[in-house]
Amino acid sequence: MPLASKPVGRRERNKQLKRERIMAAASELFAERGVDEVTTQEIADKADIGAGTLFLYAKTKGELLLLVQNSLYAEALVQGKQAAEGITDPLDAVMAIVRPVVECNRKQVDNGRTYLREIVFGDPAEPHHREALGLTIQTEEAIVAVLLRDDRTAPDAATLAHIVSAIMFVAMAPTINSANPVDDVVQEIRAQVRVILPV
Repeated sequence: MPLASKPVGRRERNKQLKRERIMAAASELFAERGVDEVTTQEIADKADIGAGTLFLYAKTKGELLLLVQNSLYAEALVQGKQAAEGITDPLDAVMAIVRPVVECNRKQVDNGRTYLREIVFGDPAEPHHREALGLTIQTEEAIVAVLLRDDRTAPDAATLAHIVSAIMFVAMAPTINSANPVDDVVQEIRAQVRVILPV
């Protein structure tokens, strides 16, 4: 007989509501003005909490960005995995996973580039950073699943997925690409991935 789930207490509900308000406030302000132009005090004010309370959820503005972007990245990854399910061509299936991630990252280009920097250089002991790293691993695992359909060995598929991930990050991060639309960035990634995924 399955155990009934324990009801969530008032304290936990309040914490979750504050977290949601913080995410909504940060998301809106970051989208409007970019992460560099927003102060933590503005986020706290918009979320209707004290600055001290804000720092219980994220210690830095970079961590706040991770908190916001991680949820968007997770949604993009779900979309990409679903899109790849019905595609038989390995390159097309890999790009079906990649495209929503690129779109998510390019909604506010400066925020997306800062997010990538936080993933690479942030504190891996910080929970939002760990979650971001986990999302990159999940992305690679989704790519591995696609590549294994094509009679590749698991180690080869894992290596190729890691290379695809690196290509994707490098294409999204540089200043030279900051003005490029999503389609251009996706085409750049596709051209490079095509070379390592011979038919």
